[in-house]
Amino acid sequence: MTRGDGRLTTELDPEQPGPRDACGVMGVWAPGEEVSKLTYFGLYALQHRGQEAAGIAVSDGSRTVVYKDLGLVAQVFDESTLAPLQGHLAIGHARYSTTGASTWENSQPTIRSTSTGTAIALAHNGNLVNTADLLKEVDRLGIDMGGTTSDTHLITALLAAHPDESVAAAAERVLPQLRGAFCLVFMDDNALYAARDPQGVHPLVLGRLASGWAVASETAALDTIGATFVREVEPGEMLAIDEYGLRSVRFAAPEPKNCLFEYVYLARPDTKLAGRGVYATRVEVGRTLAREAPVDADLVIGVPESGISAAIGYAEESGIPYGQGFTKNSYVGRTFIQPSQSLRQLGIRLKLNPLVDQIKGKRLVVVDDTIVRGNTQKALVRMLREAGAVEVHIRISAPPVKWPCFYGIDFATRAELIAGSLDVDGIRSQIGADSLGYVSLDGLVRATEQPASRLCSACFTGEYPIELPAADLIGKHLLEPSAPRTVDSASTSVREGTTA
Repeated sequence: MTRGDGRLTTELDPEQPGPRDACGVMGVWAPGEEVSKLTYFGLYALQHRGQEAAGIAVSDGSRTVVYKDLGLVAQVFDESTLAPLQGHLAIGHARYSTTGASTWENSQPTIRSTSTGTAIALAHNGNLVNTADLLKEVDRLGIDMGGTTSDTHLITALLAAHPDESVAAAAERVLPQLRGAFCLVFMDDNALYAARDPQGVHPLVLGRLASGWAVASETAALDTIGATFVREVEPGEMLAIDEYGLRSVRFAAPEPKNCLFEYVYLARPDTKLAGRGVYATRVEVGRTLAREAPVDADLVIGVPESGISAAIGYAEESGIPYGQGFTKNSYVGRTFIQPSQSLRQLGIRLKLNPLVDQIKGKRLVVVDDTIVRGNTQKALVRMLREAGAVEVHIRISAPPVKWPCFYGIDFATRAELIAGSLDVDGIRSQIGADSLGYVSLDGLVRATEQPASRLCSACFTGEYPIELPAADLIGKHLLEPSAPRTVDSASTSVREGTTA
């Protein structure tokens, strides 16, 4: 997908992006270490979670410095930008926007000073659902938001609004006011903090370094920087880390509802969620899919990257050989060259190309993670037929996505979700496949080895575990100047205005 600066993102289809998570967050407290570089490499491991902007905040105990910009982690940072970021404490962020436009002003970490001069920097993964209420509180306190339009900036502003309290005390006051999904890493000049919403919708983990501590969105980021996994940050828990050690505060009772879509698509296969490897879960989903949606075929292939693990499981269970059906250009997401209109029309061929000798004359089972709008799968089916496949059977390692997510995954509106209006055969016809099969919700849940009661499956069922506000009080652009500005709590009426 082309950006305004001519670079490409990592999307397969430049016109129809797939599901995207809100962000990846990283925090390091390690005196004597190059914390900015540890944070950089942690963010690099979390790049799949956010590709619009990246940033790092560092403190040396006397001042906090933030460097951030639009782009991928490796496009924002290099040796020259990391070198000045010296200190013992850092947080980092890789962003995909779910509240607030993709602008430099909305990139993270956010930073704000209290009236006493204490600097607070914060990074957020997730999405709040009571943003309108928080906006009212910010307005009541007379806080100038400086043109920012993200829920993350509201959190930071509220933390900084209590200059007579420590950051930890302010957080204990503010965190219970937040509703929705949030994994936060934040800091003042001396301490690192981490907090996770009471439902624990998205993952946040704690790791031990030789000379300190690290927190990250996924265990894979801990592995990358040589940190030993200690445990998950519990739902409703805040951690504080400084020279006196690690302390835990419970700000809300836990009500676990882990995002089921993390297992399907969002998390890296080398990450562990609730103690189970994501790769093992996805392979088991593939085995279940082979039992639930069998087909006679010659070859099983996976769509890179998140379809490969399930494809391996499908092949193992079905006895159909597994093979590589596509070659992927791993570097197109790093190019600075603007593709021409004719190249843009080639769509996913910028990223994938079929291996003709492998698939010509064969009946294929093609395993993918999801179908959102159907455009990508339609292009894949057409590409495989042009390469000589005699049959193309699509198998999906998740149930049909019928409902939008309000907790940090930027699904389309329900009207744009192909499964919101078509049944399975209608979708099959739309994408041009010979057959189409989805794994069942029960089968997916069993593969996670988690009780269904601890999982959020709202995008598949429409049952939202965290109560949502009225439709006009939620959405990615709620805080934008053209959106409703303030809300009358006594009614559902909305007054028009502009962002302060």
